[in-house]
Formats: sequence, C-alpha cells, structure tokens
Amino acid sequence: MDNRPIGVFDSGLGGLTVLKEINRYLPSEDTVYFGDTARVPYGQRSKETIMKYTFQAINFLSTKDVKAIVIACNTATARALAEAQEKYDIPIMGVIEAGAKSAVEYTKNKLVGVIGTAATINSNAYNKAIEDMDSSVKVIGRACPLFVPLVEEGWANKDISSTAAHMYLDELVDQGIDSLVLGCTHYPILKRTIGEAVGMDIKLINPARETALKLKDILQENNMLNDKNEAANCKYFVSDINEQFSKIAGEFLKRDIKDIEKVEIQKY
Repeated sequence: MDNRPIGVFDSGLGGLTVLKEINRYLPSEDTVYFGDTARVPYGQRSKETIMKYTFQAINFLSTKDVKAIVIACNTATARALAEAQEKYDIPIMGVIEAGAKSAVEYTKNKLVGVIGTAATINSNAYNKAIEDMDSSVKVIGRACPLFVPLVEEGWANKDISSTAAHMYLDELVDQGIDSLVLGCTHYPILKRTIGEAVGMDIKLINPARETALKLKDILQENNMLNDKNEAANCKYFVSDINEQFSKIAGEFLKRDIKDIEKVEIQKY
C-alpha cells in the first residue's frame, strides 16, 4: 500500500471535473491539485510551451511526494504526455485514451464528434486513439476556443455560452454524429449548455469517469492504493489566485474550497 497523495494538474479549473471523479471512485485517496490559472488557456500555445508548462507542473507536484500524476488537461495530454512519461520515473496518465475508449464503446453509427482546444484538435490525438481502437469509426473534430475562457469567467450557463455552443456545434449535429466527446476537461462544466445545443439524441462523453477508473486499476495493479480509514484530504494550489477559482470549484465539487495556495510555478 502507498498512502502518498495523487497529483492532478490542469491549465485552470477544468481538471476539477477529473478530480471529482477521482474523489468518487477513490474516496480514500488524498490528492494535490494544481491549476495553472496564471497561464490559462493552453489551447493556442505551441507544443514547446505546453511541454514546458507541463514539466513545470510535474516538477512542482513531485515536491509534494505524489505517487502518481494525472494530467487532467486534454491539451497537455495531446502535446506532452508521451514526453512526460519518458522523462519522469512515476506513473503519469492523461485523459485522451479514456475519452476515446468511451466513444468507441458508445457509438452506434460510427460517427463521433470531438470538441476541444485548437491544440488538442490539431494534434489529431483523439483521431489516432479512436482509430487504434476501431478503424471503422469516423471522427469529426471541432475546436471551441471560447469555451475555456467562458468557464473561467463563471459564465458556463449564461446566454453567451449558449450562443457560442450553437455556433460551434450546429454543424456537427448536421453531420449526424451520435456521440460527442468533451475533449477538454473544462467542458463538462458546460454540459447543460452543450446538451441543450446538440439535443438529447447525442450522447455527451466525459472522459473524467474513465480516467478515474483507469487510475484505480493502475494503483491496484501496483499495490499503491491508500489503506487508511480516514477521510481523504485535498490540497489546492494555483499559479494565480482569483475569486472565481474558489467560487466555481466550490459550486462544482459541492464543498468549501479553502486555503488555496499560490505557487511561483516559473521556479520549477
């Protein structure tokens, strides 16, 4: 057994959707969350910059003696996961494989939509992952760059988000997709707005659940589960403290988020 915490990181608030599922399926596990709120969003940045930011986040989380790290950011997963796994001697997983698996299992007509940041969509990471699992599935990608700023501003359920959702998604609906992968961990916070835009006939796939279950499998296989009988603890760190983080995080996780600490992430 291993009672050290699990590290989780994202460009901002989005990784909380993964943290929520980790808390659900691994309720005894302590966690350390880092949100790179000073540099969100990652989606328009170069691969080199995203790799730099990812390595800095991992370096920071490593100072907290974490036993495994979840890159709870599709953009960082697409651009830096392979390099991070090669560089660090610690279990590191991303979120794309889990989303791809869910899409392949659900789709009936073999038409899957994927929405994400420009970096994620342009990387074709979901296309490659889905093709490796089932080459008969066609993937239609759509970058939705406004979604992350809308979530970070706390406007997930405002009219402006609904307008943006229709502008981004109406074309995907017209192309006949039967499932839509929320290929950015911010997007489940927009689930109601996205669902209203695409309609009830299209299944929204949130990779967070499968990511948490895969993490549980990895910890079990390596005898790394926490065996304590105490309530799990989560510590929160950000690169820039703002009121929105604690407010939205508290509303989404259904708990008070206190004692958020600021990190000078450039030092790592």
